[in-house]
Formats: sequence, structure tokens, C-alpha cells
Amino acid sequence: MEKYKVGVIGGTGMVGQRFVTLLANHPWFQLTAIAASSRSAGKPYGEVAGKRWAMDTPIPEQAKDIVVMDAQADVEKIAAMVDFVFCAVDMDKDAVKALEESYAKAECPVVSNNSANRWTEDVPMVVPEMNPEHLAVIPAQRKRLGTKRGFIAVKSNCSIQSYAPAMNALRKYGLEKALVCTYQAISGAGKTFQTWPEMVDNVIPYIGGEEEKSEKEPLKIWGTVENGKIVPAQEPQITAQCLRVPVSNGHTAAVFLNLKEKPSIEQIKADWAAFKGRAQELNLPSAPKQFLHYFEEDNRPQAKLDRELEGGMAISLGRLRPDTQYDYKFVGLSHNTLRGAAGGAVLLAELLCAEGYIDRK
Repeated sequence: MEKYKVGVIGGTGMVGQRFVTLLANHPWFQLTAIAASSRSAGKPYGEVAGKRWAMDTPIPEQAKDIVVMDAQADVEKIAAMVDFVFCAVDMDKDAVKALEESYAKAECPVVSNNSANRWTEDVPMVVPEMNPEHLAVIPAQRKRLGTKRGFIAVKSNCSIQSYAPAMNALRKYGLEKALVCTYQAISGAGKTFQTWPEMVDNVIPYIGGEEEKSEKEPLKIWGTVENGKIVPAQEPQITAQCLRVPVSNGHTAAVFLNLKEKPSIEQIKADWAAFKGRAQELNLPSAPKQFLHYFEEDNRPQAKLDRELEGGMAISLGRLRPDTQYDYKFVGLSHNTLRGAAGGAVLLAELLCAEGYIDRK
């Protein structure tokens, strides 16, 4: 098949680097353009990213010689070169919203890792296995923007991937309320232990904005499309506490959950094992074959052992048992820069292409 031509906006940061690595051998997508700040523009990507490269694998050869463009000044030029872009810029929210809309209005679809547009009512925030039906809001967004091709779709926050998919598989029992504590890796802050030595042997009990995202974003995902906008669900009530921990990659969540109906522990495990979504039905290239993996061992999942499961795109679960205050409790783990960031956005782009929302020019 002829590949889709793809740009990465914000290609020099940690999530941008992850996009570049994921696109290196992608069967559907061809990395065609990379954009960053004006400071980096005009230089080869290998030169710009070399000193700050934070991935375990080297810079892909096909990316090294791509001349970096200006993310803000070259919107029209980039939009003419590619079929769509991924966005992972480090800017304030108003600037990100303006930038993403400028690409969309240049008739270039945007698949965003940024949080700026997550609460825009007609912007779908999609986990392909959980709420693919929300893509139906895109025609209403195009009408608002005055576009034929252009639109914005976003992925959700990295923290919710470690628990919301497991809860999603249990929605038929009536999700009532949940308490979630997340233990989040330093790569979620765009850092390594080399660039953030203060995190060695340390825990920081605060991550700005993370608790609100962790409590509210699942409700948008479980919402409904009504009259050209997404109306968030009212349940379950979620309370969250988010801590930064000295782990390179992998967000862990301790989850306490009440359900209106009370399935057995074995039934919940069976529901998790059987759960598939649209990504699996379509056999998308980045989709894990088994979305939710349950470990029977008491000491699993572990970030170091399990974060790379199915290319970092599966969710690892364990320690499911009854609780004294809630009905059930369990532990979840997801790879925050793969499933939780760039990998989740690539999977979303695959879904958008497969469902006909992104076409080749």
C-alpha cells in the first residue's frame, strides 16, 4: 500500500522522539516532516536531536537528514507536504490550541498528544479500544472550523491508561465510584535520571494538573456524542492522588472500585481476558493482540518486567481481590510514553485512517 505522509510537530522533545522511533518502520506511515522551535529550524534532525536523544535505540537513519522546520512559521508548507501530523509541542495551552487549529484550518488533520484540546467539546479524546464511536463528532468539528479535511483528535492523559481500560471492561456491571493512586515515571515529565538526578531515591507527592485529569478524563471517554459535541458521563465518581516515583518508564495505579452489580473475582478476570476493542477487530498495526493481561503472581505487574508487554501497548493487571472499604481492588500498569503517549497517538491515527477520517491527498 502507498504510505500516508506524516509530520511530527514538536519532534525534539521526549514524546516527539518516541514518535520518530515509532514511525521509522511503520507499515502505513512515512515520516516526511519534523518541526520544532525556530531555534532548531533549518538544521538536520540528527544534529538537533543528537545531544538530547533520550530513547534506548539510536536516532533512525531515515530521520537524521530531515531538515527541521519551524512549527509555527511553516504551517502552510508542512500542511502541503503531509497527509496529517502528530503534535507533541511544549508550549502553554493557549498557544497549543492556536497552533493545532492553524494546522487543522490548513486542511491538515492533527493527532495530538497535548492536553490543550482535550476538553474542547467537539474534539474526540479517544482510546481506540474504549470509545471509537466518539470519532463521529469530527464532522461537527469540521463545520465549526470551516474545513473539509482538517480536524483535531487527541489522546487522553498517560496516567489513566493504567486503570481506565480495566474499568472499561467492567462497565456492564455499573461503575459507581473509584479511588486511584498513581505512581508515575519520570519520563512523563520529559526527564531521565541524567537530566533529573534529584529523582534518584526520591518520591514527589505532587504532579501539577494530574489529579484533575485522572479524575475527569475517563468521564469524557465514557460520555456520549450529542448534537455535535461530547457530553461527559456522570459516573463513576473518581478521586485520584498522583505521585512521581523514581522509575524511568511505566505508570502504576492502585485502584479501589465499587460496582453496582457484584461479579465474582473469577468473572472479572474472565471479562478482562475476553475484552477486545475496535483496534483488535481491525487488526491495526500497533494494536496489542491481548489488550488486558492479568498476572496471577502476587508481585506483578512490575514496571521493569511488564511495561514493554506487546510493544508497550498492552495493559498489565494484577492483585485483584476484595476490599474492606470498596468492593474490589487491583493494580494496573501501562507504558506511559508508548501506550500512554506516542504509541497511543499512533494507534489513534491508524484508527482514523482505517475508518476513513484521514485520507491520502
